[in-house]
Amino acid sequence: MVETVRSAWRDVPPAQVREFAARALDEVPALAQRILAEIRREYPQLPLALDEYGEPRALTGIRQSLEHFVEHMSAGLDRPHVHPRIFQEFGRGAGIQGRSLDALQAIYRLGVRLAWRRLAEIGQQVAIPAPAMYELAESGFEYLDGLVAESVRGFAEAAARQAGERLRHQRRLMEQLFVAGTRAPTAPALTDRAARIGWTLPERVAVAVLLRPARESVAPAVGTDVLLDMECERPRMVVPEPDAAGRRELLQRATAGWSGALGPAVPLAHAAKSLRWAGAAVDLMERGLLPAGQLLHCTEHTEALVLLPPEELIEDLTRRRLEPLAHCGPTHGRRLAETLLAWLETRGGAPEVAARLGVHPQTVRYRLRQIRELWGDEVDDPDRRFELELVLRARRLRGELRVPGRRPCPPCPPCPR
Repeated sequence: MVETVRSAWRDVPPAQVREFAARALDEVPALAQRILAEIRREYPQLPLALDEYGEPRALTGIRQSLEHFVEHMSAGLDRPHVHPRIFQEFGRGAGIQGRSLDALQAIYRLGVRLAWRRLAEIGQQVAIPAPAMYELAESGFEYLDGLVAESVRGFAEAAARQAGERLRHQRRLMEQLFVAGTRAPTAPALTDRAARIGWTLPERVAVAVLLRPARESVAPAVGTDVLLDMECERPRMVVPEPDAAGRRELLQRATAGWSGALGPAVPLAHAAKSLRWAGAAVDLMERGLLPAGQLLHCTEHTEALVLLPPEELIEDLTRRRLEPLAHCGPTHGRRLAETLLAWLETRGGAPEVAARLGVHPQTVRYRLRQIRELWGDEVDDPDRRFELELVLRARRLRGELRVPGRRPCPPCPPCPR
């Protein structure tokens, strides 16, 4: 059987409680003034907001909290506490003004301590028993916890509103940076928008485009100087001064677990160009033509970005320049293409090409003779050699040709002509 704890406050005669409450209510106006004066003395830097009647809002809050607590005391300490909504406003004000909740709680504790000191004196005057006063004190600290909770709620609302407002301005700033076409964003417009979020306009930026690991993925933990827009299907980042010392390592740590690409560093007014290259790299990443699982730097994948996106042009050029291989089998044609590319890249003899491909020099000599038969004088024309190397490198980037040094292959059969 659960034993119920007897309430000492309930044992106080109702007449005594009423007298105690009446004296306390009479004291509220003067007590609230004394509490505010002491708070102002202890915290002189505390801003004092006034209501529409010119009265300090803090004074209103103190007075309301005292009145509500006395009413609660009169109704019975086991009743739910009622907390003035004005304390949510105090929390919101602290959040907007950039003050901490710790300072606000310290002020509340000071006020409760001063109020309790006077209530204890009134309790002695009307002969309230000590156990009942102890119980009243416990209830007072519970009431304080409730006031703090109201302020925390207001503080959180203000923080969320400020964060949402900052994100809204941040997205608009990024839209200005990514303005389409040749129109560069104007400096005054950027300066005004950047000032609203406390962002210093850099001289150079790089733009990153990201691929979400999952829909609910946590945003990259970038610093406040990096603009991040998570509302896009492909999140975007604007990284100021990307070549600064340590910036690369910080970005790699912040984007761990994400795939994406960082465009080249450009002047601020050309951010859209960096965005375009980053987007092109992510397109290739989604097609499996660039490695995923990390933040790639476009400047390290220039060849792929130049050769792979203009697919139709490269395919047409490939068809025309590699037409001589049309009558070779797939395997033999691939080996001849790999040998031709190695020769074009090294411009060396059979030993150098053989070392690059990992085959015997005699095999290379045999293939080079076939290449000369198939293309004739075209392999001596600088423009044709450039175009051949262009289309062969594109095929290698797409995985259609072997990367040099991967594996040796046996001598190949003759190519029927």
